[in-house]
Amino acid sequence: MSLIAMARIVLRPAHFDEAKAAILAIVPQTLAEAGCLQFVVHADDAAATVYLYEEWADDAALRLHHAQPYTAAVFRSYADWLAEPVRLETMARIR
Repeated sequence: MSLIAMARIVLRPAHFDEAKAAILAIVPQTLAEAGCLQFVVHADDAAATVYLYEEWADDAALRLHHAQPYTAAVFRSYADWLAEPVRLETMARIR
């Protein structure tokens, strides 16, 4: 069974465009990862919030994604960009 991850990223309005660009910049690399089945970015501009819908082969694939240098670079930038902590929900897909 695959693993679904949904992230809610509330940003400081001054960093919203910069954060969106940084997240969008890692989409091609993320989609190329062996365990990545889906990685979709949505945004609510009025609320300065980005939502990620991700599907991974398993938890190990998601952990490997978080360990990638390009993902870690975005996480480091969150220290300045976030208005509140990232909310990440993971769940197993059932069929």
